[in-house]
Amino acid sequence: MSRMSRRTFVVTASTALLTNGLARRAAAQASYPSQDIHFICAYPPGSGADIIVRWYAEKLRPIVGRTILVENKVGASGNIATETAARAKPDGYTIYVHGVTGLAANMHLMKNPSVDVAKAIQVAATIERHPTMFVVASHQPWKTLQELTDHVRSRGAKATYGISNPNGKVCAALYKEHAKLQAVEVMYRTAPNALNDMASGVIDYGVFDNAFSMAQVQAGRLRVLGVTTPVRMKSTPDLPTMMEQGIPISVTAFFGAMVPATTPRPIVDQINTWFNQLTMTDEARDFLYTIASDPWPTTPDEAQGAMLKEIDAWGGYVKIAKIEAQ
Repeated sequence: MSRMSRRTFVVTASTALLTNGLARRAAAQASYPSQDIHFICAYPPGSGADIIVRWYAEKLRPIVGRTILVENKVGASGNIATETAARAKPDGYTIYVHGVTGLAANMHLMKNPSVDVAKAIQVAATIERHPTMFVVASHQPWKTLQELTDHVRSRGAKATYGISNPNGKVCAALYKEHAKLQAVEVMYRTAPNALNDMASGVIDYGVFDNAFSMAQVQAGRLRVLGVTTPVRMKSTPDLPTMMEQGIPISVTAFFGAMVPATTPRPIVDQINTWFNQLTMTDEARDFLYTIASDPWPTTPDEAQGAMLKEIDAWGGYVKIAKIEAQ
């Protein structure tokens, strides 16, 4: 075979391989979904995050037309789940349903994050917006944030508070900084693990997620003294914000459905359509209202932009809170 013939053969073969590869990829996208889908949850069964993930998994099954399996990847303040999601095959069959703001916070709470979420993660859809909540045991006498602040200040370094996720850690530290408190942080694996300590008075207050907090309020165990959103939520118009009580914390968290950044756009768009279709129903609104969340459907571009904005914002929060990266 002549040199020219060999060159022509190589070019032709390479072109054929590329064409076949593109054709197979296009066929896979066109048939999506053709198998079960896995939702990744960063916290254990029964946690606030798990409640949201499993509700969406159940309600999306008839919309998607496939079985949706929930996998709880617990540990490292959600980072194990984030690693799992970022390194998954970018084919739309692994979807990370989690608090996007938790990913943003971890970028500043960790000295060397194992995943650069700005580059490795695409937010395909947003689900809702919610506050972090400052809570006390319902039998405690404090009815307002000021009453709690006075109590905690009087106890000095003997005062304690519970947290269970990155949002709670930062919001609690912001409260301490603005109110000039010395309370000691107690980190729990999950928020429910703090219930006995709150009931017995081992910890004075907690800074927890909305789903857990509202479930405990409805059960009569906890009382909410303040929420971190800048204005009152539509879902909880009776709960006062930290801002209106003199503590300048303005932090709104949100949940989203995320995939590896290299996931093809048609698949990202399909995931966005599924989640928005469900989130915009009255059933979803009613469910989200029970956990102090306001529905928030967006486009993939808006969702990704919101995550990038949060990454920048949380750098500022961590700095103000004077938290040293671990």
